[in-house]
Amino acid sequence: MRFSLRQIAVFVAVARQESVSLAAKELSLSQSATSTSLGELERLYETQLFDRVGKALRLNELGQSLLPQAVEFIERATAIEAVLEGRSGYGKLRIGATLTIGNYLATLIVADYLKRHPESAAQLQVHNTATIIDQVARYELDLGLIEGNCRHPELVVVPWVEDELVVFCAPTHRLARQGKASLAELAEEHWIVREPGSGTRETLDQALRHHHSELKVRLELEHTEAIKRAVEFGLGIGCISRLALREAFRRGSLVAIETPELDLLRYFQFLWHKRKFQTAGMQEFIALCRGMTAGIRRSDEIDWPVIP
Repeated sequence: MRFSLRQIAVFVAVARQESVSLAAKELSLSQSATSTSLGELERLYETQLFDRVGKALRLNELGQSLLPQAVEFIERATAIEAVLEGRSGYGKLRIGATLTIGNYLATLIVADYLKRHPESAAQLQVHNTATIIDQVARYELDLGLIEGNCRHPELVVVPWVEDELVVFCAPTHRLARQGKASLAELAEEHWIVREPGSGTRETLDQALRHHHSELKVRLELEHTEAIKRAVEFGLGIGCISRLALREAFRRGSLVAIETPELDLLRYFQFLWHKRKFQTAGMQEFIALCRGMTAGIRRSDEIDWPVIP
């Protein structure tokens, strides 16, 4: 083979970052060394792997075809090095989770994963569904755990566990006393909701779209805890996962509102690139996720530490 492992590593880093300077930082190389290595790879085969768009480098058709094989090549090389050095474990696993999963489940699973495999490493990023999908598609993450729908043609989506959104309010709100609301009543309220691009917002919008209803959105927030606080302060009513509200309902600081006209069920889902090499670490992490939800029907039934 005429190419070197370093040249392939540089190619992968530049493809992910779309920038030679950012790739150099990721690899702890100088910018000139990174640029030289990429140039040598292209000259070796008298081809181009990127289109230059201003200061950014975008993969061309050949580069897109090469990237999944290059990522797998680097991961296998890393595994070989670990064996030769006598190291155990699964190496570094890069996980992305949407907010409800990331804040309430993924941290517990990552902790379990690292306890079982102390010589392994993990990186957990928490973003909304649209961001996680983009990062998995660009090979920046090995595995995504999402709440919303994914229609990306290059990604594999596998259901994990059912989840239910619930409309809720402060105990002093008028709807708290009746415990139930019609669509007409909901339409008259001010709402505190997640931002567009989040799986929670998508599920709520889809449920309302079937009834051709619109909400009076008073405030959009990117974090479920912020929505809970805003609703507790009496700014309006909200709608997030029942999992995220379990302890607040137990304490009585928030109250569930039944909405029989709305279908607010969805699934938490696993997400990975269909051309991504599935490492043993990925398979083990998915197995731990499924172990956490074994024998339950819905996410809020998961047995996890109670916050006093």
